[in-house]
Amino acid sequence: MFKLSGLIPAVFTPFDKTGAINFSQIQPYADKLIAEGAYGVFVCGSTGECTSMTVDERKSVLEAWIKAVAGRILIIAHVGGTCQADCIELARHAAEVGVNAIGAVAPFYLKPGSVEELVAFYKPIAATCAPLPFYAYHIPSMTGINLPMIEFLKKGSKEIPNLNGIKFTSNNFMEMIECIRFDDGRFDILNGFDEMLLCGMAVGARGGVGSTYNYSLRTYQKIYNAFMAGDLEQARAAQQESVDIVHVIINHGGGIRGGKAIMKLVDIDCGDCRLPLAPYTEAEIARLDEELRAIGFKGFEQ
Repeated sequence: MFKLSGLIPAVFTPFDKTGAINFSQIQPYADKLIAEGAYGVFVCGSTGECTSMTVDERKSVLEAWIKAVAGRILIIAHVGGTCQADCIELARHAAEVGVNAIGAVAPFYLKPGSVEELVAFYKPIAATCAPLPFYAYHIPSMTGINLPMIEFLKKGSKEIPNLNGIKFTSNNFMEMIECIRFDDGRFDILNGFDEMLLCGMAVGARGGVGSTYNYSLRTYQKIYNAFMAGDLEQARAAQQESVDIVHVIINHGGGIRGGKAIMKLVDIDCGDCRLPLAPYTEAEIARLDEELRAIGFKGFEQ
């Protein structure tokens, strides 16, 4: 069975000053992540602003990443959204262009009210890309859907033959460990909260998918490698570096906006976010730069 491990950045989608996709930045971006030890990339997910992009744009961005990576690392295509037909079309395209795995978030406007409805939504999407591995993307803080994922694995494994695991972006570690241990550890459960990578690994996650990996991957490599070597003290120290970075981002509006601003500071300009996420001003970026330097942010050294 296909198994993921290691650290997988959830990549930003670069936009130019007009808001169009800036394809010229994807090659140097890919080269940077590969040089820093990324195991793969998660393309057109939440960090990639998939909900602000058309189906055709998502296809073209995925194709650009495939060209840039050129088989050097794995590519997971996120195809999730609110329209099942669009998800199916994106899954079909992703399989055709040669990705390694597929992921999909649950529909987050008209929401599934039961595990059975969630399985029914995912089933034809996964079937379209079979036999490629399919990963459910569980992020209740964004979707408002907090169904029991252990029950999803139990029911989904019977209905979706290529169900391979979950991108688990939740701090419910009791549920996470249940999913990891289910069916003798058959499924990949990937940690999704960057500031809790060590916690996820402690309960059995073999790796993670994260947005802050884009500009601080070496910090997360220290967490991962120290934990694998049994050096918990070093792993905790590196995780504190991550927590400090996340605190700064939260203090400056958080998430994708802050991440894209930091990418400018580390010389991979992904532009600004599309609305409704407003761009940072130059003054805001300067304050962000100052606070990151104050905590000894290692990204400037990379």
